[in-house]
Amino acid sequence: MAVETPFVAIIDDDPSIRDSLVSLLRSVGLTALPFASAQDFLQHRWPDAPGCLVLDVRLPGQSGLEFQRELTGAGIHLPVVFITGHGDIPMSVTAMKAGAVEFLAKPFRDQDLIDAVHTGIDRDRDRRRAVDALSDLQERFRSLTPREREVMRLVAAGQLNKQIAAELQLSEITVKVHRASVMRKMQARSLPDLVRIADKVTPAGDA
Repeated sequence: MAVETPFVAIIDDDPSIRDSLVSLLRSVGLTALPFASAQDFLQHRWPDAPGCLVLDVRLPGQSGLEFQRELTGAGIHLPVVFITGHGDIPMSVTAMKAGAVEFLAKPFRDQDLIDAVHTGIDRDRDRRRAVDALSDLQERFRSLTPREREVMRLVAAGQLNKQIAAELQLSEITVKVHRASVMRKMQARSLPDLVRIADKVTPAGDA
């Protein structure tokens, strides 16, 4: 598996702030990508790796809080660390409720920013792993035959082999074969494990 190098995107319209943050974050081994505006950031192809966004609350044409909401609406889930020279309690509460990692008022300690960025990267790494795990489960689910999916749905609903056989008009032995195949293909270690998997991959209409 390739080693993913975390990155930090910095959006601040003040060049001196951008340069300072880039220097700080690179000094601790992080890849820092500076942007002067939210538009510049959106036009950039950022790395396929765990990341974090350091975002100034006051941006030309659009506030950082508005941009945070826009990212969420667009399905972009980079954790955000807000920095501001104009911060107040209502703004920080709004940012944190929207999922921000931290809200730092300038001037802030270098270590506070570094800690917040690492927290954001860890959060994004966990999210990416969860997405990959779900994608893997969905791929396994797609490998099931239509009959195996029916059996999986009924097993996960708590039905016994005899009940499943009656509902699908199959023999119990055939149900057992399908059930064993489902457990193997889905890599379920136990019935409770299969139920948890089914909750994640079975379409709501099939539940």
